[in-house]
Amino acid sequence: MTAKIRPGKGAPHARILGVGGYRPTRVVPNEEILKRIDSSDEWIRSRSGIATRHWAGPEETVAAMSVEAAGKAIAAAGIAPEQIGAVVVSTVSHFKQTPAVATEIAHKVGAGKPAAFDISAGCAGFGYGLTLAKGLVTDGSAEYVLVIGVERLSDLTDLDDRSTAFLFGDGAGAVVVGPAEEPGIGPTVWGSEGDKAEHIKQTLPWDVYREETEVRFPAITQEGQAVFRWAVFEMAKVAQQALDAAGVAPEDLDVFVPHQANMRIIDSMVKTLKLPESVVVARDVETTGNTSAASIPLAMERLLATGAAKSGDTALIIGFGAGLAYAATVVTLP
Repeated sequence: MTAKIRPGKGAPHARILGVGGYRPTRVVPNEEILKRIDSSDEWIRSRSGIATRHWAGPEETVAAMSVEAAGKAIAAAGIAPEQIGAVVVSTVSHFKQTPAVATEIAHKVGAGKPAAFDISAGCAGFGYGLTLAKGLVTDGSAEYVLVIGVERLSDLTDLDDRSTAFLFGDGAGAVVVGPAEEPGIGPTVWGSEGDKAEHIKQTLPWDVYREETEVRFPAITQEGQAVFRWAVFEMAKVAQQALDAAGVAPEDLDVFVPHQANMRIIDSMVKTLKLPESVVVARDVETTGNTSAASIPLAMERLLATGAAKSGDTALIIGFGAGLAYAATVVTLP
C-alpha cells in the first residue's frame, strides 16, 4: 500500500514584512579609483552613473554586514529572531565553500536552529532567495524566512582593470518574508542563458592555487557591451513578463527597483517599459555602486528610509547578471 503524503499547511500568501541594509563606513570616490586606471571622473559617471561606492574594512566581513542588515529587517518586521524558520543568503564573495555563511549568520542573529543555506545566482540572487522564501512560507516549512543579499566585491575587483575597477561596491541588504492574507509577492519570471556565461565571470577558478604558486587573486571580469545590450533588450522583456504574470500594468506601479548595475541600463529599461513619470525609480547605484546580490534590498531600504517610497507601494524588482541569470517579480513594499 502506498502511503499518502500529507500536504504542507502554510500561509495562504507571503509578503515582505521588513527590510534592512548595511553599507560599509568607508566611502570611496571616483578620484581614488583613478589613481590606478587611465580614466576620468566624467567618463566613469557618463558610462555608469557611479560617483562613489562603499568598501568594507577588515571587520566588515560578509557575515558581520549581514548580521547588521538582518537585525534591522527583523526589527522592522516586528518579530523575534527565534521565530525565523529559515535563513537564505545570496552571495558570490564568501570564500568558504563550506560551511554556508548562512549558518553563522543565523546563530549570530539569535534565530535558534533554522534551516540555513547559501545560494549563488550573482546579481539575480536576491530574487532567487525571495522566491524560495515565498515557497517556504506558503508550504509551511517556515513561518518567517530571512533573505539576505550580501557582497564584498572589493575583494574580487581588479583595480587595474579600466573596464571594471570603478563598478563594484560592498554591502548587505536583508528582508523578512512572512505570512499574509493577500498576495504580497507575485509570480517570479526567472531563468538563465548559460550560452552567455562567459560575459561575466571570475577570472580564475579557486583550484588554480593547487597548481600555481604565483598567481594573482581571482577577480570579476565582464564583456561590458555584450552585457549592456543583453540587459537593456532582454531584461525589459522579462520585467514586462513579471508585470503580466502579476496582473499589474505599468501605470499601476508605484516603484521600480532594478538591479543597480549601471545608470544607463536603468534609464533604458524605464524607457523601454514606458513607465509613467509617477513611478519612483531606484538609482542607488550613484552612491553605492554595483553590489550584486545586495543591490535590490539596499536600494529598496534607501527608498523607504528617505520617504521616496512608502509601505504598501507596489514595486517591480528585477535582478540580472552572471550566469547569465535573471529573476523578476512584483512585490508589495513593507
